[in-house]
Amino acid sequence: MRLHRHATVLASILALSFAAGAAHARQDVDKVNGSISVAAGEVRGNLETVNGSIRIGENAQAGAAGTVNGSVHVGNDGSARSLETVNGSIRLGERVRIEGDVETVNGSVFAGRGSRIGGNVENVNGALGLVQTEVAGSVETVNGDVTVGVGSHVRGQLRVHKPTANWMPVRVRQRAQRIVIGPGVVIDGDLVFEREVQLYVHDTARIGTITGATAIPFSTPTAPARQPD
Repeated sequence: MRLHRHATVLASILALSFAAGAAHARQDVDKVNGSISVAAGEVRGNLETVNGSIRIGENAQAGAAGTVNGSVHVGNDGSARSLETVNGSIRLGERVRIEGDVETVNGSVFAGRGSRIGGNVENVNGALGLVQTEVAGSVETVNGDVTVGVGSHVRGQLRVHKPTANWMPVRVRQRAQRIVIGPGVVIDGDLVFEREVQLYVHDTARIGTITGATAIPFSTPTAPARQPD
């Protein structure tokens, strides 16, 4: 997991170098303070701000989108090269295409039906949720609940990391994380848990080897209620 590098993410984001040549045919948007919006159907280059949210409208296209303090939202049928924030959530509508990684430190991630993410989905603090979404890489968290929802396909691993000094701040949880693998889900890689979780796996799911947890099977459309810790 590469989220430890976010300890110095502000410096790295401010030092980003943009691709040359054809990439400059798309207008880059670079701010320090202020949100960035790409209107429906528009095409933009890289989007970068420090204090502000980023919104990519329906059927719009953008390059790499990154902020430090703010959320990131991509509307239905939108696309981007990658999405990254430090303090904020990331939300994808339906049929969204992301070429690379989707990463946040303190914030949730949700991807709607028909979306495809070409890299990893990662966070430290916050829930991760996928619905009929394909992830070409892995799904990784430290301190978040995870729902790999109906019909989703993760080609890499599902991993819950043990907190280390490299990932700060990690909020102290008062109960085990809840991990739900829903109906028709496929996870090609292993499921690795380095801390206590409650793992619910639907009877129709196909998953790799489980390490660090015992699966609680279910056959209903939704997972059972959380068991007492």
